Amino acid sequence: MSTTAESGVRTSDGRTYAAVTAAYWAFTLTDGALRMLVLLHFHRLGFTPLDIAVLFLLYEAMGIVTNFLGGWIGARYGLKITLFSGLAVQIAALLMLSQTDPAWTMLFSVGFVMTAQALSGIAKDLTKMSSKSAVKLVVASEAEGLLFKWVAILTGSKNALKGVGFLLGGVMLQWLDFAPSLYLMAGMLAVVLVASLLTVTADLGKAKQKIAKRDLFAKSREINFLSAARIFLFASRDVWFVVGVPVFLYDRLGWSFDRVGLFMAIWVVGYGIVQAAVPRFLRNTRDAGGAARGAALWGGLLALLPALIAAGLTPDLLPAPPLPAPSVILIGGLLIFGVVFAVNSALHSYLIVAYSDADKVALNVGFYYMANAVGRFAGTLLSGLVYQLAGLTATLWVSAGMVAVAVLFTLPLLASRPEAMQKP
Repeated sequence: MSTTAESGVRTSDGRTYAAVTAAYWAFTLTDGALRMLVLLHFHRLGFTPLDIAVLFLLYEAMGIVTNFLGGWIGARYGLKITLFSGLAVQIAALLMLSQTDPAWTMLFSVGFVMTAQALSGIAKDLTKMSSKSAVKLVVASEAEGLLFKWVAILTGSKNALKGVGFLLGGVMLQWLDFAPSLYLMAGMLAVVLVASLLTVTADLGKAKQKIAKRDLFAKSREINFLSAARIFLFASRDVWFVVGVPVFLYDRLGWSFDRVGLFMAIWVVGYGIVQAAVPRFLRNTRDAGGAARGAALWGGLLALLPALIAAGLTPDLLPAPPLPAPSVILIGGLLIFGVVFAVNSALHSYLIVAYSDADKVALNVGFYYMANAVGRFAGTLLSGLVYQLAGLTATLWVSAGMVAVAVLFTLPLLASRPEAMQKP
């Protein structure tokens, strides 16, 4: 397989990787829009915060299963199979959701929407694993700095587009309503699927050796600790992000659907931009050891932020000097949280690829994002439950504790010997 010396990219797979990434970007727009559409539409119909959280549980739960088995499928049959499947399943989920009827009973509505969301969760993780595994296969093994840059750009651009999707969802709900928005997105993805079938031809990701069942569970020490940290890192975000903040902005601050969508979009787009830029301002991070040290340092800083926001929203804890308005503390604090969280996420995303060898990258990325889905599942459930029982401030205190646990799981990576690590 040829490699250009200047770029460190394997040219024979570059065009296929570009096609995979373009399809993933298009999918990400619909994924972000769908989340905002479901959250705001069913809140408008009278669903409680806990009800809304339940709607997303199967979405996150299926991510656990999909990432676990999807890595094996990708390693055995190639990443184009997982990509095509993900796009097709998302189209089916959108069409299914478009059939919901406000006249249905609450129990039937919840079951129906959860099933459609489960399909969407399967679709999301199949497409995400395809793109994030493919980057390992087109970057030359000696180009560690380039690998960090490409992973950061891919992850950052994905989150920026998801943020645009949040805005798109709020705007479409405001101006098109629920079902027409879903039809529009399904049509767009159908075009993307046809284009992908015509352009993605190479078998990226097939393992050269037979994948045994034990390979699904046998992971290195580094990958196990990193996956455990990922559970708590993403639970710390989703515990306030999924239900608490959007519902608070709509109910307590009186924001419109498109305004709520705009804020969520700004947060996620900014988060994505920072992720993509991390390799530029962390120039000393050129290998797994430096990234592990950075993850521990930035994780410690991240743990302080939700606690400070929660304290600022509780005047009795900080009686003097006078504090800014709660809305200023909340919005400003969450924007700062987004910047620091983006740095942490970018370092983690690089480490999982850096710790994997090329032959089993799909397996390891799938296992790692299975852990990510576990964290999102827990964060989603707690977001509705904690907000309904104790309010937004409580979700922020829970977030702070979860980040602290994530940092504890990162610390063992500092003791890893370079020669013990899997080099990219």
